[in-house]
Amino acid sequence: MNAMTPSPEPGKVRVAAIGDLHVTETSARAYREIFAQVSAEADVLLLCGDLTNYGKPSEAQVLAEDLHACSVPVIAVLGNHDYESGCVDDVKEILTQAGARILDGGEAVEVMDVGFGGCMGAMGGFGRGMLSSFGEPSVKTFVQACIDETMKLETSLRMLRTDRSVAVLHYAPIIGTLEGEPLEIFPFLGNSRLAETIDRFDNVRAVVHGHAHRGVHKGETPKGVPVFNVARPVLARSGERPFALFDV
Repeated sequence: MNAMTPSPEPGKVRVAAIGDLHVTETSARAYREIFAQVSAEADVLLLCGDLTNYGKPSEAQVLAEDLHACSVPVIAVLGNHDYESGCVDDVKEILTQAGARILDGGEAVEVMDVGFGGCMGAMGGFGRGMLSSFGEPSVKTFVQACIDETMKLETSLRMLRTDRSVAVLHYAPIIGTLEGEPLEIFPFLGNSRLAETIDRFDNVRAVVHGHAHRGVHKGETPKGVPVFNVARPVLARSGERPFALFDV
């Protein structure tokens, strides 16, 4: 373990997290050293969506090659960029073959007595400004898709029987980690339903998400669960390590 990184407290699990890698076909070996560093400092790696830039299988293959440098469990959710080319099943298969566990349809994973549940999440807005299922059929269809993602999150977290769990998302569940983003795009960065779902589970100890490149690193849900924005540009501005690191 890196000498600059304190050992976790007894019984704790050290979690590394990063999102918005945006791997392209020319990104070969861009994350290999980072994943090797994660393996030396953490017990598990969480990847919080936008793993590829355009959702191309060729981009996923580049990331898969780098993932071979990671010797700890890898748990991931997809982001909006990973859907862009319509090849999401291929992207998931390539990353799964590289050892990543993809949370997408209500799945959950346990590592060292800590549970990990999650999904991509969705946009939709926050608080009184959250879009509701009213009016045109297109609006109702969109809101239902957002609700479906929330149900995936609920199903995933409900599957866990661990005393400690972590929610993994791409979209933000709160506005607290969006400070620095233009107010006009807040509704496109996440939605409050995600936080409402998380706060129904007493065993959730932390939440990680990406997507908000100009946001801030830390916030909390209405019930006080820590929320970490681990978008790569946010972490880069901190001047510390290129991934978030915390104990659960």
